[in-house]
Amino acid sequence: MSKKSSTFACQFDEHMKIAIIGAGSVGTNLHHAFELKGIKTELVHARPLTANDPSPMTNDQSPITNDQSLTVHLPQADIYIYTVADCALEEVVSKVNAPKALHLHTSGTMPLETFGADKPHAGVLYFFQSFSRTMLIDDWSNIPCFIEGRNIDDVAAIYSLAQTLTSHIYECSQSDRERLHIAGVFANNYSNLMYRIAAEVLRSTSIPFEALLPLIDQTAAKVHGMAPKDAQTGPAQRGDAAVMEHHVKVLETMPDGLFNAAEVREVYQALAALIGKAHNHQALPNG
Repeated sequence: MSKKSSTFACQFDEHMKIAIIGAGSVGTNLHHAFELKGIKTELVHARPLTANDPSPMTNDQSPITNDQSLTVHLPQADIYIYTVADCALEEVVSKVNAPKALHLHTSGTMPLETFGADKPHAGVLYFFQSFSRTMLIDDWSNIPCFIEGRNIDDVAAIYSLAQTLTSHIYECSQSDRERLHIAGVFANNYSNLMYRIAAEVLRSTSIPFEALLPLIDQTAAKVHGMAPKDAQTGPAQRGDAAVMEHHVKVLETMPDGLFNAAEVREVYQALAALIGKAHNHQALPNG
């Protein structure tokens, strides 16, 4: 982080105008969170900035073009928060001409350098949470926020803005933020895929997926008080080859659905091998 000062106010003021560009999951939730705190924000669909289509967009990951005819609809603001897909971020940023404003993106992977020299006050405001437009989050007080800025004043302004929603704020470099994003993919996206596979395994039985919910909740709760390596249970952790081999045979008879039996068996074996390696047990043979 540069130690150079800036002319942008180093403290967020509730009278500052905020424009959130991108009405997807993150933008909609941010807009909702600020509104609950009494902070007025304007939510802007990103697509009209980059495509000649004035209709409301429901997917900010849509393809974009170089048409600039609708940039006149962009509100004047002191802070612009970009909540668009990574693939569209540079294009959307390039459409905004506001050199005195503070420009922030919310990506876990995109660099601060996404903002060019025409935006001297810039940074990152990365809330580490899974967001959905159909389930808006009211309480952000426990959501960690990872920030980065071009200079000390910008960092201070970003910090004070984040502080309106949460007290869990960390200054974080791009390389660390990239690792965090990958960790989140494993902890959230891939664990959710495991839920989908579990639902597939139960699909042709009389057992509803809801029967797994107490187990899922207990597993998540355990890692609040112990390390994941200590929370691991199951046949692979015990090195119980007989149980694992029986599971593989059962999976081979599973009717194909979203995933076929061979795919589910391969995932089971790969994960069992990793758990076995972590706990010094013989890996379950492939095939």
